[in-house]
Amino acid sequence: MKKLLLATAVAALSVSAANAAPTLYGKAFVTADYVNAEFDAAGSTNDYDEDTVEINSNSSRIGIKGSEALTANTDVIYQLEYGTRVDGDKDGFTNRDTYLGVVNKNFGEIRAGKNQSTLDYVNNVIVNDGYWDNLGGNKLESNESQGGLNMADSSRIKSSIVWKTPKYNNLPLQLSVMYSSDEANGNKDDGFGAAMMFDQGTGFTAGVAYDKDQNIDGDIIRGTATVDLGKYMAAPITLGALYQVADFDYEGDTEKEKGFVLSAAMGLANFARPATIYTQYNNTSNLDGVDNADSDQIVVGGKYFFKDNIIAHAYAGMNKAENVQPTGTDDKPYVGGKGDVDVVVVGGGLEYLF
Repeated sequence: MKKLLLATAVAALSVSAANAAPTLYGKAFVTADYVNAEFDAAGSTNDYDEDTVEINSNSSRIGIKGSEALTANTDVIYQLEYGTRVDGDKDGFTNRDTYLGVVNKNFGEIRAGKNQSTLDYVNNVIVNDGYWDNLGGNKLESNESQGGLNMADSSRIKSSIVWKTPKYNNLPLQLSVMYSSDEANGNKDDGFGAAMMFDQGTGFTAGVAYDKDQNIDGDIIRGTATVDLGKYMAAPITLGALYQVADFDYEGDTEKEKGFVLSAAMGLANFARPATIYTQYNNTSNLDGVDNADSDQIVVGGKYFFKDNIIAHAYAGMNKAENVQPTGTDDKPYVGGKGDVDVVVVGGGLEYLF
């Protein structure tokens, strides 16, 4: 009997060992930001002026992920990732990328759940961090919530499936396609997207992406390119450029939103640990499809790596938007004309990865 119990225990331990343990990971990123923001509308009593120091949590998260062999060539993959506000401004957790899928050496990777749209798969240009990692805020929710206005951006799409194709004959191309169902509206506005990235490991990359009815009601096309000058000369500088056009399917007349981003990052070698300085310029015309609603943003900043997973941040930037009108809310509708927004922010903080 004892031998039988021992054999059963050993078998159970063997099964447990065969199951791959998930990886726990996360990020806590908190900054203190001096914010001076103004909304000024001609002839309006709804002007707003903010001058304060904010404590902000920036894309802080916690998650588990892992994989387990299904066959000799196929693994099951999974990820459950949730965002949280370390500053306590909001309670609880929000879904980020959460999915279940399979990866096969011959057929690539397929995953279903809530996924970052493929529009983001070609975005290796953005260098801003903290407060100024703000691509995607292309409309003013209220005259009291300025945060810097920019072009539309990728978001996480619920009820979606992504297929990352395998590379063909070792060509330096990665194709990804995505489908999302519009279950809340009887699937009448199902969305789709695709992205192609060229990267042969020589320091130059180029990408193009398109999506329809995923990140906006309408379509977006985006192109990007980066070059690591350090691969070609004694200059530890990486340059990036992004250009995007968004066409909104709103009722009434709309204009195409057009925007571009230029970035540069330089590694510094005269410190005890790695450090980087960067700058980024954003320009957007016809924000959210509104004619002559334009914005400019310029940011400079730096990062110092105390350790690979402990990073200090500092940055300063300004954003100016013209001819924008707050959308307001059902509880607090905005009454007034279009106005201009000016935002100046200087801040810094600490990021911890685990």
